[in-house]
Amino acid sequence: METVVWSKPEDQRAGTPLLVMMHGYGTDESRMVRLFEYLPPEFTFAALRAPMPIGDHYGWFLLDYFLANDFADVISVTGTVHGWINSVRGQHTSVSLMGYSQGMAMASTLLRLHPRDYAAVVGLSGFVLDNDLLALTDEFEARPPFFWGRDKADLVINEDATAYTGEWLEAHTLLTARTYPGMGHAMSKAEMADVGAFLRHYVLA
Repeated sequence: METVVWSKPEDQRAGTPLLVMMHGYGTDESRMVRLFEYLPPEFTFAALRAPMPIGDHYGWFLLDYFLANDFADVISVTGTVHGWINSVRGQHTSVSLMGYSQGMAMASTLLRLHPRDYAAVVGLSGFVLDNDLLALTDEFEARPPFFWGRDKADLVINEDATAYTGEWLEAHTLLTARTYPGMGHAMSKAEMADVGAFLRHYVLA
């Protein structure tokens, strides 16, 4: 990954749990950096910048209004992110994932392809990819902890994608689902308080 913003200097990261944070489509890592101060300080946070230029911002893979995508692009960028994570994994006690919007699709895809490698996943105002090839991997030895936060009135993620996401998460994960009326397609301080409690329970405990 060419651009990564860390919450701690390199000499303070060893022996800490790592939370890898992935932003949404058409934004950048600064959207996730703003969350650092609201999350448990025991973690090291790494906010990644997606590699694909989208206007003046970035995305993980091309996406249209209906959330259609080229699966080859998804697999390629997921492999890149997983490879980067493996390059830093050794200095941390565990690795968890957080994704906002399209970043939630990335986080859940990483989990589906490498379920033993991630302690917990946080998905914010996003979706899980509905893909027949990915579905072939959906056999976990144990249900991974997954936090899903959203506003039911979020108009960015369409109803079909939201329905599939809910069904998949219920079927395959140890799900903590929370809704935040009035938040829209965004993230909130109240949501971060719940995410912090989730991470403390499933990772730090």
